[in-house]
Amino acid sequence: MRDIPHFIDGAAVAGTSGRWGEVFDPNTGQVQARVALAAPSEVDRAVQAALKAQTGWAATNPQRRARVMFEFKRLLESHMGELAELLSSEHGKVLADSRGDIQRGLEVIEFSCGVPHLMKGEYTEGAGTGIDVWSMRQPLGVVAGVTPFNFPAMIPMWMLGPAIAAGNAFILKPSEKDPSVPVRLAELMMEAGAPAGVLQVVQGDKGAVDALLDHSDIAAISFVGSSDIAQYVYGRAAANGKRVQAMGGAKNHGIIMPDADLDRAVQDIMGAAYGSAGERCMAMPVAVPVGDKIAAALRERLVTAIEGLKVGVSTDADAEYGPLISAAHKAKVEHYIQMGVD
Repeated sequence: MRDIPHFIDGAAVAGTSGRWGEVFDPNTGQVQARVALAAPSEVDRAVQAALKAQTGWAATNPQRRARVMFEFKRLLESHMGELAELLSSEHGKVLADSRGDIQRGLEVIEFSCGVPHLMKGEYTEGAGTGIDVWSMRQPLGVVAGVTPFNFPAMIPMWMLGPAIAAGNAFILKPSEKDPSVPVRLAELMMEAGAPAGVLQVVQGDKGAVDALLDHSDIAAISFVGSSDIAQYVYGRAAANGKRVQAMGGAKNHGIIMPDADLDRAVQDIMGAAYGSAGERCMAMPVAVPVGDKIAAALRERLVTAIEGLKVGVSTDADAEYGPLISAAHKAKVEHYIQMGVD
């Protein structure tokens, strides 16, 4: 059985809590690995390493931090195929979707390469009588992110890129359902030249999240997930005096107007509903055609498109729709379908 470790202070670290989570192969439903679930002491170990690294990293001038981000971007591009295969093997989305997952994260890393300009403050002389106004952008210190299973590369990079470029040390708690890609991202960040402790990955479940929310040395938390958990994260972190960014419950809706380009609408709806195995905000659980005529025409086109969808295992380069991440998720979707039928 393959064990998926933490990544602390620049190296892979085996779990010590004695608690493990199962990582499934979505193509077979079988357990393919187990992931360590961190105890609070392991979270604290990562925080202490981050505190040690952050001061020197923040003192490194933005141009030099940008060079690390440029090299990280280059490494992501050169390892794109490897990362996509690893992502597909644990999430289930097809390889093209996995490459898109990584690419969307890479675009934020590319943005973060502009940190020398992005960190510039502002100055206004004479904003009021005898009053000048200025602002400065400075790192907060040690910050953390808690990310969901459906985009295990994109959302972590959306968080860690700007945070690290700005001079913070970042601790990532990824989903325990597909935890391998985040570890690989941390390894590549070290290879790019970031100091040990600047990017760390602490695997775990609610216990690890609570330890991050409660730790007095973590200045800010970013979260993406369900609405209920977003409210929980926001409340607990804010009560502990942290800055919080908690994004939950994203569900896209679509309205198809009578003058819509139906061929384009069907193409976009198919991509939204079946891309990333349908496990994303863009899956559009509610689509509202305006009027019976447009509804009938849309349904006819959608049925034809769905019947032509190529379903396959996540590693099939020709597949357009791969398996859901686990049997439990499949059962949930089947329940939704039955609710619709009923």
